[in-house]
Amino acid sequence: MLSDYQDCVTDTRTGGKMKLYSLSILYKGATKSNLLKAAYDLSSFSFFQRSSIQEFMTFTSALIVERTSQGTRASVKEQEYLCHVYVRNDNLGAVVIADTEYPQRVCFTLLDKVLEEFSRQVDSIDWPSGNPDTINYKALDIHLSKYQNPREADAMTKVQAELDETKIILHNTMESLLERGEKLDDLVAKSEHLGNQSKAFYKTARKQNSCCEIM
Repeated sequence: MLSDYQDCVTDTRTGGKMKLYSLSILYKGATKSNLLKAAYDLSSFSFFQRSSIQEFMTFTSALIVERTSQGTRASVKEQEYLCHVYVRNDNLGAVVIADTEYPQRVCFTLLDKVLEEFSRQVDSIDWPSGNPDTINYKALDIHLSKYQNPREADAMTKVQAELDETKIILHNTMESLLERGEKLDDLVAKSEHLGNQSKAFYKTARKQNSCCEIM
């Protein structure tokens, strides 16, 4: 999904610099997840591609939370991306999308910190129905910026020690999260997070990739 889209866009980074692209907080509802707050760093992509890339990262984050059980930490690998998710037992979840070079442990330290802080500042009564415009939590962009350098950010040794003993599930593809019979193409078509332009671009990317696979 992200990887299909990525084949048609350009990341302008040079060298092997580790990167965080998005950080989202969501509420896991009975049938779908509700986006509460999100921050993005898409500066390494072409200006004209950023809007659709942001939509796909939002869509991906929401889908991962919907398919992740309560009290679970997991990482989903999609080619050059790793999507790290933590859904707490109170249904509050967070997702960070990083490149594969960024340390997994630091990502989960960040998710723990953000969820704990958010739950202290935002009343749980607002989680099921809130949205990025109504939720008053302003620290997400700061955390995303700070954690771009994992060496500076990774100072929470207590959380690290706890995470060392926590099982983290690894999914090698997005498809492994889906229920039997579900197709990503259908989920993209029905998504409320994606505009018509992004959906059309996704279809084009899928066709190009399938042609390449056949060849």
